[in-house]
Amino acid sequence: MLEIQEKLTPDGYEELIKRAADPSLHITEALDKNDVIGYIAYSYKPDVTVIYDYDDGGDLMLCDGLIRSVLFKTCLKGIEKVELKCSDEKCVPLERLRFVPEGVRVIENPDSFMNGCKNCSH
Repeated sequence: MLEIQEKLTPDGYEELIKRAADPSLHITEALDKNDVIGYIAYSYKPDVTVIYDYDDGGDLMLCDGLIRSVLFKTCLKGIEKVELKCSDEKCVPLERLRFVPEGVRVIENPDSFMNGCKNCSH
């Protein structure tokens, strides 16, 4: 069963933490039967959540779940903008999933985006 959990220690992510150069970096892992199958690295600022990197192993649905987990937490914190600082290559799936238009690296009003998904089933 897939679980998405915040990692409480930096073990295994030291290089990523060093690249991000952000002391408030959070790592959330996707686990399948306790095996790590993906992660997302992000931080919260007063007015923006910054996504630095993620790894979905090429699974578009896992990418969707990782991004939505961060968007959900962003909404809970009342933050209204998410900035993508991941590579252009990593932004392509986010464009395919319609999190952002092509070439755009900011998700405005994630609360509206998340609430809009409630209508998808209709």
